[in-house]
Amino acid sequence: MEPWRECADGVIVHVHVQPRARRTEVVGPVGGALKVRVTAPPERGRANEALVELLAGLVGVPKRDVAVVRGHTGRRKQVLVRGVTLAEVEARLGGTKGRR
Repeated sequence: MEPWRECADGVIVHVHVQPRARRTEVVGPVGGALKVRVTAPPERGRANEALVELLAGLVGVPKRDVAVVRGHTGRRKQVLVRGVTLAEVEARLGGTKGRR
């Protein structure tokens, strides 16, 4: 099962976030989600902000086009990436293991 799916507004990416990590990086697909480590703590939305910034940079869209739509306070999240196709997300995130 791929960690992303197309929707009317763009692509939903299922993410498992590990906050307070040693470095910010994409680990890769794990259990139907994209595992991501961020150095930010899970306080006051900092980990979510770091996640949005990382995904926006990797996919190549402005941060305003990336939003956490489900799981704001948990490790499992759904992130909407607007203005991209499923093929673009697969190409840009499919081989991101270890990239910052």
